[in-house]
Amino acid sequence: MLDTQLLDSLPYKLYRADQVRENEQAAAEQTGVEMFTLMQRAGKAVFQQCQLLMPNTDVFLVMVGQGNNAGDGYIAALHAKEAGKQVILCAVEPHRILQGDAGTAQQRWLDAGGKIEAFSQAQLDKCELVVDALLGTGINSYIRNEFADIIDTVNQSGKPVVSIDVPSGLDANTGQSLGRCIEAAVTVTFVGIKPGLTTGAGKQSCGRLIFEDLGIGKAFVELARSSATLLTIEQFKGMAPRDVHSHKGTYGRLLCIGGNRGTAGAIRLASEAALRCGTGLVKVYCHEASMVQVSAGRPELMVSHENLQDALDWASCVVIGPGLGLDEWAKTAFEFAMKHCQTHPKPMVIDADALNLLSKHALSYSITDCVITPHAGEASRLLNMSVDEVEADRFNSTKQCAQRFHATCVLKGAGSIIDNETQTWVCQHGNPGMATAGMGDVLSGILGSLLAQGLSKDIATKYGVSIHAKAGDEVAGKFGQRGMLASDLFESLRALVNQ
Repeated sequence: MLDTQLLDSLPYKLYRADQVRENEQAAAEQTGVEMFTLMQRAGKAVFQQCQLLMPNTDVFLVMVGQGNNAGDGYIAALHAKEAGKQVILCAVEPHRILQGDAGTAQQRWLDAGGKIEAFSQAQLDKCELVVDALLGTGINSYIRNEFADIIDTVNQSGKPVVSIDVPSGLDANTGQSLGRCIEAAVTVTFVGIKPGLTTGAGKQSCGRLIFEDLGIGKAFVELARSSATLLTIEQFKGMAPRDVHSHKGTYGRLLCIGGNRGTAGAIRLASEAALRCGTGLVKVYCHEASMVQVSAGRPELMVSHENLQDALDWASCVVIGPGLGLDEWAKTAFEFAMKHCQTHPKPMVIDADALNLLSKHALSYSITDCVITPHAGEASRLLNMSVDEVEADRFNSTKQCAQRFHATCVLKGAGSIIDNETQTWVCQHGNPGMATAGMGDVLSGILGSLLAQGLSKDIATKYGVSIHAKAGDEVAGKFGQRGMLASDLFESLRALVNQ
């Protein structure tokens, strides 16, 4: 049995921006520090990350808005100035006097001889690094034109950007761009990691994510309730050693249904991934025209185009969808399998074309132990909304899918999200090289394998998504992202499940 060692420390928890705002002052008070002290710590942390990113940089451009985010920027500018850097500080409204802690930080900058100027292309051209302190986590509507114009100019310049707390223009909770969004090289986020920084377009925009608890992390986690948990492979103990007195039937009987005429590769990838992750017996039910392609070179697979009823009776777990298609053969196999698993409960993974068929039968089937693995396009059909609407709030979309089908849902993509109706997790591993044909089929085979070997639905899903993404990272680390094939993951998968 697999066990998890999910860490309770803050970096593995995600907190909505409003949860941070509502609890950080109380956490600071409990820790015995003032809010301005947190601002000072934040600004210092930002300057330190600038130094790590580009240690030999002499000219900084710090761009500030009007809120506390601007205060952090003023402090970062002060540290850079004190370190002997040339600092150009530009404000959207250069003559505006800020209030509160941000006002105090602004005054300290002026007292140190700093100037506040209007933004211009010429100043951007002079600098080697940009500090983004324009907009913080408080925005939730489309940004004003004066901000949008600056963001466009900075993004087009190609200059490296360090963003404070969140890239300006990004919704910290959803990861949606609010009209325009800074594309940062590094984002330093404070007190709690915001969910929008970990998935989809938000993960792209924030670049490398650095977390600083500003010394109040312990008090904060006692006050705030996290909205989701980050997953890494290090959080899992791995699978237990196999018993000496065991046989192939001990490790599950997995049936993979798919592989229509002309799409044999998808079900072959899924079924071979299942073998590589340790399933004792794997059987494929495919179209008669795909028999040879599925079985060629992999004699360990049992392949058939007949007696689906017998195959379902034999199986302890079912994967359906890779290469299934949408024609009459596909519909017949789909409906037969779904009805069987409804009356003979067993774990089921529904992927690819089976999800497209499921979207047309939303209320017809309810499977007890079910995992669905849509990408954004498939999720859009399941939820009857556009792909843009799915991507605008990936967390909510994943939860809606889970609730609609009473299943554990994996919304694939950058920062894949898992939701089981009550809890949410986000995978930290994975890379753009995995955006290639067959990767989803490999994932469905991994999940089916772990379920067939007796892991609980939640653990199988979290562990399966993690080792799939980690295997992709290992392959990218050895050979690069471009040219990665889904089948390249098999060797790493085998190694990971044996750790």
